[in-house]
Order: sequence, then structure tokens, then C-alpha cells
Amino acid sequence: MTSRYGSVVDVYVLLRRADGCVLLMERDNTGYADGQLCPPSGHLEEGESVIAGAIREAAEEVGIELSEAALGFAHVVHHRSPEGQGRIGFFFLADSWNGEPINREPHKCAQLLWADPANPPENTVPYTAAALAQIAKNQLFSLDGWDRPLTAQ
Repeated sequence: MTSRYGSVVDVYVLLRRADGCVLLMERDNTGYADGQLCPPSGHLEEGESVIAGAIREAAEEVGIELSEAALGFAHVVHHRSPEGQGRIGFFFLADSWNGEPINREPHKCAQLLWADPANPPENTVPYTAAALAQIAKNQLFSLDGWDRPLTAQ
């Protein structure tokens, strides 16, 4: 009997300023992609919708308030890590929010910075950079990592 596929669901919030730049966070002391950049994001919690998860992560990580109406769908990516773990990432775009973004998790984030999403810094998490490239091309869906061989665990 074939087992059912299971996947981690990630939610990402692209806070976009009037100049088009989006907020990125430098990961630190997390054990995953430390020193690399990604937008406010996290894993979906049990019983939580992707919209509720995006709103929660933005509040927890950068201290801003988002309404459901402020979030627009930007992209979904089905990612496979080099070790073979599948993830599904939902990217949402927000042009308005309440509050000023601040680093609410200095124990996991070294800094906040604004960057051009069409040309993100070289140290952007590859999964995130791949999704940003697709978003810049107005693509709503992409696959990432399914064409590369798996590495030993």
C-alpha cells in the first residue's frame, strides 16, 4: 500500500514599501540557513489557515499588524530539499500594515533589511530566492529542487 504524502507548509510575508523593496531578515542561531536572508515566515501550526499563519508570523517576527484584506496571494512553491524533504511555501504580499517593522526575535534574527525582490542579495535562502524570481515574472506556481539529485542524509 502506498503511503500518503506529507509536507511541511511554510508561509511567507513580503512586506513591500512604496519603492518596491521587500523586508528580509537575516537568520541567526536557528540551526537552519543561519547568515542567510528570508522574509518574515514560518511553519503553519495545527488547525491554522495559511492566512492566519502569515498574519501570526508577521506579528511575532517583526511586530506589525496585518489584516486579511491587506494580504494578497503572490506565489506557491513546491520545494524539495537536497535531502528529499518536501515543503510547500505560500507567499503573500502586503503593501500596507499597522506599525513599524522591528526585530522582535533578536535571538533568531541578526538584522532586518529592505531589498529589491527582483535582485535579492546573494545570501538569500535559495528556496526564497527561487520563489522571488518566479514572483518577479508574475508566475503563481513553481517547483524548486525536484530536478536535482538527492544527497545522502
